[in-house]
Amino acid sequence: MEQSNAILEKISDLRNQLTPKGRILADHIVKVPRKVVFMTTRELAESCNVSEATVVRFVSRLGYGTYSQFQQVLRDHVDTELTLLERLDMTNSEMPGSERFRHVIFQEMDNLKQLFKTLDMEILERVIHMLKNSPDVYVIGSRMSYMFAYYMGWSLTRIRRNVRILKGSDTTTLDWLGMAHSESMVVIIATSRYPNELIKTARYAMRLGIKLVLITDSAKCPLIQFAHESLIAPSRYIPFTGSPIAISCLINFISFELAGLIGNDVKEHQQKIEQNYLENDIFFNLKATGQ
Repeated sequence: MEQSNAILEKISDLRNQLTPKGRILADHIVKVPRKVVFMTTRELAESCNVSEATVVRFVSRLGYGTYSQFQQVLRDHVDTELTLLERLDMTNSEMPGSERFRHVIFQEMDNLKQLFKTLDMEILERVIHMLKNSPDVYVIGSRMSYMFAYYMGWSLTRIRRNVRILKGSDTTTLDWLGMAHSESMVVIIATSRYPNELIKTARYAMRLGIKLVLITDSAKCPLIQFAHESLIAPSRYIPFTGSPIAISCLINFISFELAGLIGNDVKEHQQKIEQNYLENDIFFNLKATGQ
């Protein structure tokens, strides 16, 4: 896993081996990476007074197959460095509301396309089989990612037994992991800016030898080094508070596939849940109200 500043170090290390125009590109990227991450090849070439071909060769020299791959790595670096105030400055708050709505929708559509293109289906299949076969499943999130952890954990409880949702900020999470069955499975969902408490939890799970699956939004997530399997739902943009669509879609797919893999046992499990709903009057029932 590359460290968060590895791409800038790579550019700096390569600088002396570049052509004069290549060095101009390198200096510009290192100086203003937050601007470059949003530039097309044409815009970057024009800002440095070089050709687009020079940009393409520069990216290839760095070891990236496409400009899009280079830009994604640069975007991940920038995302780990930004504070809330800096993110707010990048939100185009002066944009008309209707235009901003369109902007947000199209960004999320791009993120879904990126998920579709980059997700490793073999890893996904292994994760789903782990969810089926593990005796106990612990789903953990913190801060922003707790929303996803609760959603995933809640969904899994409708499909199988022995699922527990835990908060990374609650130290009793470590107690639960310490008492977990050796064949248990932990799912940690971690999104930028990656709380230290989740890193601590992942390190602890690894030390215990518990199978750990990570769901995250970037290949630069610091928890990857502790995970047995990692599923990445990348964001192509710098979010203000978060980008929920791609990870939510991934969780939905996992739930559907797991239910299909378990088969008829899901129906028996859900019949018990529905009986509990009925006996304890959990949900609004139109017939029961007589309306």
